[in-house]
Parts: sequence; structure tokens; C-alpha cells
Amino acid sequence: MPKRKVAALEKVDADLVSLQYKIRRDPKSYAQEFYDQWLAYDAQRQIFISSPSSASSEDNKKFHDLVDLVAHVADLYPDVTAPYFDHLKELLTQHHAVLNPDLREKVVGSLSLLRRKDVIDSTSLLTTLFPILISTPSKSLRSLLYTKIISDLRESNSKATNHKLNRTIQTVLHNLVTSDRTSTKGMWACRITRELWRRQIWTDARPCDVMKEACLSDNEKVVVGGVRFFLGGDKEREEMEDDSSDEEIDIKKVKHQGTINKKTKKRQKAMEKAMEKIKKQERKKHAPHPLNFSALHLIHDPQGFAEQLFQKHLQNTKCKFSLDNKLLVLQLVTRLVGLHKLTIISLYPWFTKYLTPKQPSVTSFLASLAQATHNHVPPDAIEPLVVKIANEFVSEASAAEVASAGINSIREVALRQPLCMSETLLQDLVMYQKSKDKGVVMAAKGLQSLYREVYPELLQKKFRGKEATMGLKSGEVKRLKFGEEQVESGIEGIELLEKYKEEQRLKKLAEKGEDADGDAKMKDEDEDEDGFNSDEWEVASNDSDSSTGWINVEHSDDEDEGPAAKKQRRDSSTAPDLISDEAMAAAAEANRISKLAMTSILTPADLAKLAELRREAQLDKMTGNVSKRRQELIAKHIEDGVTADDIELPAQIGKKSTKEERVAMAKDGKPAREEHKSTQAIRKSKKEAEGKSSTNKEKARKKNFLMTVGKARAKHKRSLVDTKKRLTAHIARSKSGGRRRNGM
Repeated sequence: MPKRKVAALEKVDADLVSLQYKIRRDPKSYAQEFYDQWLAYDAQRQIFISSPSSASSEDNKKFHDLVDLVAHVADLYPDVTAPYFDHLKELLTQHHAVLNPDLREKVVGSLSLLRRKDVIDSTSLLTTLFPILISTPSKSLRSLLYTKIISDLRESNSKATNHKLNRTIQTVLHNLVTSDRTSTKGMWACRITRELWRRQIWTDARPCDVMKEACLSDNEKVVVGGVRFFLGGDKEREEMEDDSSDEEIDIKKVKHQGTINKKTKKRQKAMEKAMEKIKKQERKKHAPHPLNFSALHLIHDPQGFAEQLFQKHLQNTKCKFSLDNKLLVLQLVTRLVGLHKLTIISLYPWFTKYLTPKQPSVTSFLASLAQATHNHVPPDAIEPLVVKIANEFVSEASAAEVASAGINSIREVALRQPLCMSETLLQDLVMYQKSKDKGVVMAAKGLQSLYREVYPELLQKKFRGKEATMGLKSGEVKRLKFGEEQVESGIEGIELLEKYKEEQRLKKLAEKGEDADGDAKMKDEDEDEDGFNSDEWEVASNDSDSSTGWINVEHSDDEDEGPAAKKQRRDSSTAPDLISDEAMAAAAEANRISKLAMTSILTPADLAKLAELRREAQLDKMTGNVSKRRQELIAKHIEDGVTADDIELPAQIGKKSTKEERVAMAKDGKPAREEHKSTQAIRKSKKEAEGKSSTNKEKARKKNFLMTVGKARAKHKRSLVDTKKRLTAHIARSKSGGRRRNGM
């Protein structure tokens, strides 16, 4: 066979690839050969710079290969390749619009390669790529540069946080947003900041300042990018963290595959890589959890930021944003107001014109109003809005969905500021629990249950319920006052631990066959016999009779004087100095609780039991065994926010779903099946997707008949001695792990 002729270009390719391999192995011996290629590269570069648009495909290919060669071995000859980075930077900066796409991609890749070899630093690379990213019209080049910038920042912060580089890039992004507020270039600052925040590379307050400036931009796209960061950036970060934790490798499966399959270098490397990943996951599990604050908590001066947002994008009549984008800005403003308890009085009258059933996306406006309400907002500012909602949404002529949404939105507002409701309006709304629609009934009952807990005085007596009525009589339920805060005193849940210890003490006495009183009497008798009472030396006596007042001693002369006089009816106005039994019981309870906290040291076992009792109490609250759920509901909505779905929820109760919705609900969570398959076929496809092989029986069943005829005939002609030998060898082979000895 005659020898194939190799083309000239193929020889050059082969020579450059082999030369690169030889230089990597022995740089000193091939210094002259590299220098010759460097001169060829420099000459080709000068020709290319003189007329980049008129270069032929052969010139582009040759220059492409020379750039690739120099980039791979530049770290071995630093003196010769010193101007190489400046050459690539000049070429990419000045001629990126007319360069061949393959050559342009190679130049960008060579710059990244120089950074990985530590020939240049990250600052030089990023300051070269970033100006091109925001100026080039090429979509493919923008995508490539964005990927390279993100990967370089990830690599620079992989081992330790590179604060110097991060501050430099954050300053560049901040200047990009603030230099021209009408330009769309700020979108790249939003994209880079959001991606690095999602990957938890940037977690401090400086990225939040960049996105804060983006929210105050004049360009609608930049504003939406900044607003979406604050509304959804933390959720994306949590989802990514959950996804990374779900990617776990089964170590037993990997080891099993290593023993069964043929041992090759490729499989050995895969095994080592999997083991390294498992070790990395274990280190991450045992590492201390980072304190990742929400972006909304890291904003500097939230009051000023919320006021600027509201005045610039919502209150300003010259702002021409679309309704959806205005709703996004409104959600951010109201989240800030509710989270930080800000006061923007002009925000509440602004809502008035949007609270009508005909307004598009009216449930989003109602949810935003609920978000903007907290206990520091004056009730006079919210009460007109509540009346407006009741007049517009809640009436006999309104549709059931409209009425339920109106009552539910009023409930969400009253949950945060119960003083916004008048007694007449509340009675009106509570009477809607006699409606025929289930959603309206549930919304009205929810409002009634809320006021039973927070302000039962506004309800009529027949609607207050047993617990609220008893609380009002005993004085446990106090009248609400504007601006009043409930401050926790002492250790949270200490009364639960005290009660648990008392129950355990009584239980032990019951097991011994004694009661508390009998035990105390025996103790007193022993002390009388000894003639010594240790209680006399205590500073504070435990005798309850001595603390209640004077002891009335009856004399025998009083009994002979005649019948006892009738007891006068005691009125609270006639004896104001007397302490009621309930108040005394409450004082005694508080004294007992404080005594446990101040006279005993809680052990680790006590703290663990205290945490368990707190969880049980919280579970009781969630299941309705304890009625104090208001603070938990408010805390949930402060962190997550109120959505339009929360407002529309009662309207969905009792609503019949369509056939399409039922089918979609049935398919939810099940794998997609393009065509009907049998159970065996589904198992087989699942097995193949997991990378598992078929059994030997399945392989033999699929074998061509003509390939098996010879073996079948040979088996038929075997003698008994030969068959015995074959079976004995098969048993021995199976014990040792098959033909490959995988079990050894």
C-alpha cells in the first residue's frame, strides 16, 4: 500500500502539537525551536494587526495555532513571552468587532489560560474583559466573556476570600451603574452581582449597595434587575445550597462497581474522583455554617432607600414603567417597610386609587398593603383603607371571590395592626360567616378568630368565645394601646421546665407510696423531735399563710353572743386596697418562676429538655391547642412576605377544579411517559439510565441463533466425565469471583 501524502497544513499542526509536548517535557533543550515559533508569531501578529478584516482563512488558522502554542508554554519562558499579554489585550480591545469568531474565542481562552498559570493576576484579566463585555455587539462574545469573568472570580475565592479583588470589582460595578443611569450597561452589573450572590461568593453589604444603586436607576431594565435581586436573590441562594447538598454519591455503589467491572485506568481515576468528592462533602458537613444574612437586612439606611424608591418610581407621575414592574417596585418598598418597621405616611393614601375590584392585579396591591402594615403605623392612616376595601369588595352584591379576597386582606392588615378596625365594621364583617359561599365563610371566621386572640373587646359577647371571655374577666387579656411592645422577661419557656420538674417530683413520690403532704408532715415531726427547725434560719419563709395578712383568731366568747351577722356584699369600689385572688396567684406564679431561674443553675440536660419543651409548645400552638399564634404568623410573613396567592386562598376553598387541573395534579411528581410502556420496559430504561448493565441471561437471550448452534452441538456430544469436569470448574470459578477474579 503506497504511503499517504500529508498536506503542508497538517504537517504544521502535527509539528506544533508535538513541539508543545516536547517543550513541556524539556524546556531547555527546545528553547531555540520555541524562539523560532515566537518570531513567526510576532511577524504574523504584525501582519494581522495591519489589516485584520482582510486576513484569509489560512492566515487565521496559522495565527490561531501560534497563539495556542505560546499560551500553553508562556510560563516556561517568561523573559521571551513578557509582552505576550499586552499583545493579546491590544488585539482583543481594538479589533474584537472584526476578528474571526474562532480566533477571538482562542484569544479569550489564552488570556484565561495565562491567568490559570499565574502569568497574570485576576485584576489584569478582569479589567481587560469587562470593558469589552459592556461594549461588544456580539452575543456569543458577551456570553463567553461573562462565563470567563464568573469562573475567574469563583476560582479566586475558592480557597479563601480575596477581599482586595472583590472590592476592586465591586467598585467597578458600582461606578458602571452610577456613571450613566439611563444606559442599559448596568444590567451586566446586576447579572454579575446576582450570580456571585447566588453562589455565596459575595455575602457582605457591598453587593447590596451596588444593587441598591441599580434600583434607583432611570433605566427600567436595570431597575427590575435590582428589584428582583432583593425580592428573590436569597431564595435562589437557598435553592442552590439545597441542590448542592442533594448531589450525594453512594460510596457502596462506587466500590461495588470497582469490584465488578474490569479494572482500567479510566475507572480508577473515576473512583478516585468520586472518593475526593465524598471527602469534600464530609468536610463541608462538619464545617461551621456561615452567617448568611438576607440582602434586605444588609441595606444601609433602609428608610432613605424606601422613600427614594417610592418617590422616584411610584409617586412620580412622569415615571412610565409598566404595571408589572411598578408592582415589583411596590413589593420591595412594602417589604422594606414591614421588615424594618419604617414610617412612610404618604405611602398609604397612594393605595386608595388602586383598591377597586376592576383594578388589574388588585390582589397584588392588597398583599402589598398588608406587607406595609406594622404595629408602629398610626391606625388613622390605615383605617380609611380598611373602610375602602370593605365598601368596594365586601357586600351582598359582590362575587364570592371578591368578597372573600376583601375580608382576607382586611384580616392580613388587622393581624399586624388590630387597632385599624372599628367596632361597627368588625361586627358587619363577622356576620358574613352566615354566607352561603364556603370561601366567604372561612374568611369571616378567620377574622373573628383573629380578634378573639388580639382584641376581643371589639367583638360582641356571643362572638368572643369561651377563652376570650374568661381572659377578659380574669384580666389576662389587656386592652391594646398604640405603640405598646411586648417584651420578654427572663428565660423563654422556663415555666415549662419548672412544671416538668414538679411533675417528675410528684411522680417519684407516688412511686414510693407517699404524697407531698405526708412527706412534709414527716419532715416536721423529725424536726420537732430534734428541737431544731432549719426553716427558722431562712431569710425568706416558705409559709404561705404569713404572706397573706393577719390571722383572725376566733374566741369562745364570740360564739355565745348570738347568731353570726350576714356577710356584707364585697364591692371592688368599697375595698380598693384588697388584692384579688387572681392577682395573688399571678404574683405567686411569677415569684416561683423567677425563683427557679435565680436560685438554680441549669445543666446541659436541663437546657436540652427546655428546648424540647419549647418545641412541643410550638407544636401545640400550630395545632391549635394554644391560641397565641399571632406573633408566629407575623414573623412568617415578615420573612417571606405576603403574596397574591395568600389573599386569594379562601376563594379556592370549595371550588371545583376542572378536568385539566385534576389531570395535571395527578401527573404532578410523576416521571414523564412519552409513550405507553410495560413495567418491565420501564425498569429496563431506568436501569440503563443509572448506568447498570444487563444480566448474562439477558445477553444470551439476545444472541444470534447461528452464534449459539456450535456451542449447543458441542454440549450435546460431551461425555459424562467431561461434563463433570466442566461443572466442577464452574463451581470453583464462581467461588473465586468469576473469570476476572473480582472477588479476590
